[in-house]
Amino acid sequence: MNLQIQMKTLRMLGIVSLLTFLLVVPAYCADWVEYHGGKGPGAGKRIVLLAGDEEYRSEEGLPMLAKILAERHGFNCTVLFSINPADGTIDPLNQTNIPGMEALDSADLCVMQLRFRELPDSQMAHLVNYVDAGKPIVALRTSTHAFMYERYKQSLYATWDWRSKEWPGGFGQQVLGETWVSHHGDHGKESTHGIVNREFEKKPILRGVSDIWCPTDVYTVVHLPKDSTVLVWGEVLSGMKPTDPPVTGPKNNPLMPLAWTRHYNDDAGQSSRIFAITAGAAVDLENEGLRRLIVNACYWALGAEKQIPAKADVNYVGEYKPNWFGNNKFKKGVKPADLALP
Repeated sequence: MNLQIQMKTLRMLGIVSLLTFLLVVPAYCADWVEYHGGKGPGAGKRIVLLAGDEEYRSEEGLPMLAKILAERHGFNCTVLFSINPADGTIDPLNQTNIPGMEALDSADLCVMQLRFRELPDSQMAHLVNYVDAGKPIVALRTSTHAFMYERYKQSLYATWDWRSKEWPGGFGQQVLGETWVSHHGDHGKESTHGIVNREFEKKPILRGVSDIWCPTDVYTVVHLPKDSTVLVWGEVLSGMKPTDPPVTGPKNNPLMPLAWTRHYNDDAGQSSRIFAITAGAAVDLENEGLRRLIVNACYWALGAEKQIPAKADVNYVGEYKPNWFGNNKFKKGVKPADLALP
């Protein structure tokens, strides 16, 4: 082999090595996880899921939902997490770092379960721009109080704080329709029965949805805008089993909204489709009816109501055994790459 051929061969090997590095290393070192869709109604659409709460195991529940949306329905899904920058592990207690927020720039839908996050402006700007562009949101459980500014009170986005007086109720109340108020059920002692609103039971978003039960409690909802459509009411049960009877007395009279839709119209005239539900802990998502409602909501949010199946496939992709809710009970040492499909 002459020198010219040797040099050409070495250059080619170098290019191949570089491409291999670029393709393989991110799969093991990235701060997020990707689930690629195939055929199905969601083909060509990208969903970005934001997991970041200390209590309800969104770091377990949202990857499970993303796998279903990708494998069963064809969506391309990216799941972002609260990450400990020191070791790259998923750390729900880190309220100030969700790498990869730029994925929202090309997202068709954002699914979120956040709680008390305080992101730097460089990360937060991507979500703000997403909302300002009139793009849709599917929001679970604690997303009503997704943001709380204690460290960066001079942030451009401090008004997104759930306690904001300048933008009353912040992101939760203004965009989703409600901020944090209180636990309506007795937290950890009274579970939730989801009752489909008969007025809207024929809507496509409720196709195949029944038998909703969640171990988490009903939240108090008092600020819901008049343009909201309550799809499911939350009935407080007297115990932590789906067979427990409802509590008696005023707690269930009237019932609290559990899931609703609305349109958020900003000052620039942009209108975002919003679906919000105050259930959604990882253990709640073991309920098939709840998973189906959330999958249906993704279709609705994208304006694809006509494509919602009669009974959407929400079977797990792989094993799903979520941990119980509770502060600082997350599984430590997990990296996003550990959640990738084989």
